[in-house]
Amino acid sequence: MKLYVVGFGCGSREGMTLEARTAVEDSDLIVGYTVYTELLRQFFPEKEYYCTAMKQEKKRVRYALSEAEKGRTVSLVCSGDSSVYGMAGLAYELSAEYPDVEIESVAGVTAALSGGAVLGAPLTHDFAVISLSDLLTPMDKILHRLKCAAEGDFTIALYNPSSKKRRDYLKRACEIMLQYKSPETVCGYVKNIGREGQESGVLTLAELKGKQVDMFTTVFIGNSETKNIGGKMVTPRGYKNV
Repeated sequence: MKLYVVGFGCGSREGMTLEARTAVEDSDLIVGYTVYTELLRQFFPEKEYYCTAMKQEKKRVRYALSEAEKGRTVSLVCSGDSSVYGMAGLAYELSAEYPDVEIESVAGVTAALSGGAVLGAPLTHDFAVISLSDLLTPMDKILHRLKCAAEGDFTIALYNPSSKKRRDYLKRACEIMLQYKSPETVCGYVKNIGREGQESGVLTLAELKGKQVDMFTTVFIGNSETKNIGGKMVTPRGYKNV
């Protein structure tokens, strides 16, 4: 009666940790959001899959737990890391209903790290990760967190920066940043990290304000010391001052 909650990284086979790959290989059933199960199906075509659409997270997790309760080994999969905007928290919250199921959270590489590697080294110093999706978090709370992170001069990674229904959310975030950061602040973005169609760029905060992105893009906003070094986004930690 085992449920793995697996963060499989950016969606490429190379982006999976060995632990994540082993958990999936050991599982009888893979459960996840439709987009994610289709990504994994190309690497593990022999597995049985169960998927649901977005906004059906509880249904998906309960199904995974119920199948594990029947004695099957199940992997509940998420992109990136299982605990960073992943399904591990919900699985533990609902676990009281399935007391015989053992849950193991398997870490993966979240987009702030895999996207940061594409851009260079944007997160070398203190940073904040904020999702702009207001499906589960009130927008006033998101805006307050953006203000606090900007005021604290953190480097910031933005998840879910835009969608068809949220086209102006990144623009609104940049407007808040511009109250505390220079228009010349070095920023970056990475779309489809580690997958076909990967696209990235380094630009200023002023330029980012007008940039059109989608939900498969991770956006990085530098701190006051972040530099553009040869087209790479680099945030110094201050080693030269030691």
